Amino acid sequence: MTADNDKKGASRRAFLKGAVAAGSAVAGAGMARAAEPDPLITEVQEWASGLGEGVDATPYGLPIQFESDVVRRNVEWLTADTISSINFTPIHALDGTITPQGCAFERHHSGAIELKKEDYRLMINGLVDKPMIFTYADLERFPRENHVYFCECAANTGMEWAGAQLNGAQFTHGMIHNMEYSGVSLRTLLTEAGMETTGDLSDKWVYVEGADASSNGRSIPMDKALDDVLVAFKANGEALRKEHGYPVRLVVPGWEGNMWVKWLRRIEVMDGPVESREETSKYTDTLADGTSRKWTWVMDAKSVVTSPSPQSPITHGPGPLVITGLAWSGQGAITRVDVSTDGGKNWTQARLAAEGQTKALSRFYLEIDWDGSEMLLQSRAHDETGYVQPTKDQLREIRGENSIYHNNCIQTWWVKENGEAENVEVS
Repeated sequence: MTADNDKKGASRRAFLKGAVAAGSAVAGAGMARAAEPDPLITEVQEWASGLGEGVDATPYGLPIQFESDVVRRNVEWLTADTISSINFTPIHALDGTITPQGCAFERHHSGAIELKKEDYRLMINGLVDKPMIFTYADLERFPRENHVYFCECAANTGMEWAGAQLNGAQFTHGMIHNMEYSGVSLRTLLTEAGMETTGDLSDKWVYVEGADASSNGRSIPMDKALDDVLVAFKANGEALRKEHGYPVRLVVPGWEGNMWVKWLRRIEVMDGPVESREETSKYTDTLADGTSRKWTWVMDAKSVVTSPSPQSPITHGPGPLVITGLAWSGQGAITRVDVSTDGGKNWTQARLAAEGQTKALSRFYLEIDWDGSEMLLQSRAHDETGYVQPTKDQLREIRGENSIYHNNCIQTWWVKENGEAENVEVS
């Protein structure tokens, strides 16, 4: 056995020893009740006394009723109407990294539309050799790719610029999902339309547009379009949901979610950016002096502890505790996550559940023996470029407090002695 294995074995033994000790403490606290056999394990229960539902009870599987609280939620006062609004992924209640489609956040500009596959058309026009129109069936005939990517709204954590606001990881960081997308690379479709006569591609752009009433459109530089952009029609192995752009959406890995145009209907090759409403009046970062940054597409490295957190308090008392959360970077893969229990004074390297994937969520864990005292819980992400997630003060020094978008600050949860948690600011 190697020294590393010795350490791991010792760590496991210490952890199990702690678990036994914690169990003994709990038993001691309720000795009269603990002395009696537990009928939930010693007696035949109702669910084992008869037949359950047949295989066709729910032709499309749904979560069991006991998990009915694991749902997307919105904040009513954020927008005037849900037609142009946002809701939030329940990241506090999920584990692993893949987001179920039914839990993945929504962002609409004019509501989710119903568009049949048979009625779907995708146009490629502009500076191409031959403008083309593809049906859904046409797209299915091209070579297909599968990739796991996160999609994060640029306004995720946007309410926290001026201080702690929303009390829950779902609301502070839940404008994000991570799914396996299947589709055709945009490069393949542009090649099909032909770019021999386009000229120098280094200064060209594509303008992508959705089929909904908002005509949401964004400009994307050609080097990104030819890199990893995907025209997707499946997510997590099944058709896209209506709210996620069924039947076809754009996937722009690592870049802000507004560019992931849903119900994709048109891609125009152009000499320059359009500078549409969604990339001028919105999705720019206003600085302290009133000027605004444009073209801030990339979502920088970020992380959050999802449990314990305000919606996921500690309920078992002192003893072994699993701290867990998510980390991601639009620049590439997460290489490390640190966790602090004292507001950033000291940091401990967490364990990544798996090697980081480029532009996808990573799950981290830190197992500790909690003594029941207060904690100021934080996480700090590192990505493969060497970038380290900043504090709020570090961001404010450069950008002030006028921004809404691209807030990737370190988040703090104040975990109290009773296990409850609250959103606070430790800058």
